[in-house]
Amino acid sequence: MSRHVAIVTDSTAYLPPQAMERHIITAVPLTVVLGDQALEEGTEISARSLATALQKRHSVTTSRPSPETFSQAYRVAADAGATGIVSLHLSAELSGTYDAAVLAAKDAPVPVRVVDTGMIAMALGFCALAAAEVSEAGGSLDEAVAAAEKRAEGTSAYFYVDTLDYLRRGGRIGAAQALLGSALAVKPLLQLAEGRIDMLERVRTASRAIARLEELAAERAGTAPVDIAVHHLAAPERAAALADRLRERVTGLADLYVSEVGAVIGAHTGPGLLGLVVSAR
Repeated sequence: MSRHVAIVTDSTAYLPPQAMERHIITAVPLTVVLGDQALEEGTEISARSLATALQKRHSVTTSRPSPETFSQAYRVAADAGATGIVSLHLSAELSGTYDAAVLAAKDAPVPVRVVDTGMIAMALGFCALAAAEVSEAGGSLDEAVAAAEKRAEGTSAYFYVDTLDYLRRGGRIGAAQALLGSALAVKPLLQLAEGRIDMLERVRTASRAIARLEELAAERAGTAPVDIAVHHLAAPERAAALADRLRERVTGLADLYVSEVGAVIGAHTGPGLLGLVVSAR
């Protein structure tokens, strides 16, 4: 029998497959457009293929799911017995995914609460897990939404990228900031703030930027119980080394996830990305 409340998110949550299966979370895929091919994230294009395409300077763009795709996901959940759906998505400042979900929710066979979490990657994934845990405990639609929103409020996301060019091309960061970073030959540290990607700090070397990510995680975590996710694109050694240091340094660490981001985020950050999500329980 289905849970009372079904949880839907999108492919940019980058939840581990085992967690999605265990908590019965559905992820609606965004699309990556590579040349003249439109490919679904997670099934039709891998992060590694995307990184190779970017390194060869192929044209890569992304697009939101269609409202029809969301409608189908909502129908499947309702047919499985759900009497309500929480639909949690990446920041509306970064994508039209939220708007597509809102359109689909109007004609869904059961009530759907669509939430702009203001997050992305596992910052979004932790919100989906929080909602799923409430649903599994028999919580209501409103209680599942409240759990996701509370988790979002206690979550911080930081990113290191080798260059701001990809973010500039995709319109995710201002051209002035991108040009300033290039002119000064500095390594940018970014943060997710109010649903947008903003410059946090500029440091001189990649090694210093990664060390600063570790410091930010420790400062943000304190001694309270936190979950952490370390993301990367084509930089597994960097990600593994950072994760090892965080296991030793963060005293309140509960769960730690290490994963490569998918093609949608990768298209806007480029190879060499190192992301860090700290989420209070």
